[in-house]
Amino acid sequence: MSYCSTVFSNSEMSLHHSKPVKAWAAENAQKIELFYLPSYSPELNPEERLNADLKHVITSKVPVRTKAKLRAAAADHMTMLEQNPERVCRYFGDPKVAYAAS
Repeated sequence: MSYCSTVFSNSEMSLHHSKPVKAWAAENAQKIELFYLPSYSPELNPEERLNADLKHVITSKVPVRTKAKLRAAAADHMTMLEQNPERVCRYFGDPKVAYAAS
């Protein structure tokens, strides 16, 4: 079974154009593919699919009322995603973010 490749969606935020980020991108150029996204375009950012999934899972369970419980619920979900890469790959099923799955 093949899994989605490593991609890095990069917005026009000034942080993403800083020297440390550019240096990291250059060091990892053989491992990643960079995509520069227009400002204010969350529909083009695959990370927003992760955010929506995480929010859905956390809000569909018993309400977390403390930061510690919220952190634990988020960590549990992220651990589950590490063990289920197929679920992460489904984030790229939307044609608007399919560019990142190529």
